[in-house]
Amino acid sequence: MRNTRNTKKNKANQVIFAFLMVGAFSCERASAQDRVFNWLPANDESVRLDPGNYHTARTYRPNAPGQNNHVDIKSEKPVTIFMTPEGGWNAALQHPENIGTLRQVCLREHVVATTYVCEMPVEPMTLVIRDERYSPDASIFAGLGEVLDPSNQVERAVGAGIAAVLNAHAASKRQFKSPNDVHIQYYRWDCVENCIQPEYQWSRQVKEKYELTSFLKVYGGFAPDHDGEQVSICIKSPVPMVVAMLPSDVANQLHARPDALEAALERNNCQQRGVQTQTFECTFNLGDGPQSLVVVPEPGAKVPHRKKAEIEMLAAKCVANCALLQSQQ
Repeated sequence: MRNTRNTKKNKANQVIFAFLMVGAFSCERASAQDRVFNWLPANDESVRLDPGNYHTARTYRPNAPGQNNHVDIKSEKPVTIFMTPEGGWNAALQHPENIGTLRQVCLREHVVATTYVCEMPVEPMTLVIRDERYSPDASIFAGLGEVLDPSNQVERAVGAGIAAVLNAHAASKRQFKSPNDVHIQYYRWDCVENCIQPEYQWSRQVKEKYELTSFLKVYGGFAPDHDGEQVSICIKSPVPMVVAMLPSDVANQLHARPDALEAALERNNCQQRGVQTQTFECTFNLGDGPQSLVVVPEPGAKVPHRKKAEIEMLAAKCVANCALLQSQQ
């Protein structure tokens, strides 16, 4: 299944970061390294139908709006194809007199060869194929077709051919009056190029709840391990704060020269001024070198007695396939 609104965008080329919850951040890499997705053959089956027969094909379980399937269907005689809720179909098999009341989604009639695509509702949906020829039992239930190769449940390549399967089952016990042989090729949406990518995970660098003072706090020890490394900083304070990432050699001098902070901030983009509750992100490259997180109340802010501030910083560190970063940088 895939999302038809995002066919060409390849959302899976976004890197997954996991920390408390899973989120996606686009990886800053050349487009040549983006994952490429396409439909690939999955399992297939061959079915023989009498007039009016039904065949229960695959059941899909979409978990988001816009997901769809992709199936090649070829038949010797016209068939009708539709999707119907799994529960309704199973109930109809137990009570065939209700089969005519089924909800039919993505109805396709008079089909002999098609690539069937259906954007499904978010509920389990069963693909059903019906032989369109008249049957005297059609007013009730003409019965089910027969899968010619019941053991064919594993994936195999397209082109195995219906003829070989039919020949292998020529001695089938069931006698068909006027057989309609149908071949169904299923597909899966999968990566076909650049499938192995570096993987990243949020790693906590700083987390502290401290009694607020007018003095500057410096948290050092962060160094990017790849170009485009992202950090996320969260501050909660009762007074407006200055929060910034500065080169460690600059930040280490601020305790002795706190008056140099304003000049340092003028040369730095990773900062927030006058914030009390704020989460923001910054990006660093290897060439930026070691960085330090600097936190201090805004000049002139009245610091309340015995009130606390909270600061947290996360960094998206490479955790798998990191050797690939060298070829991408």
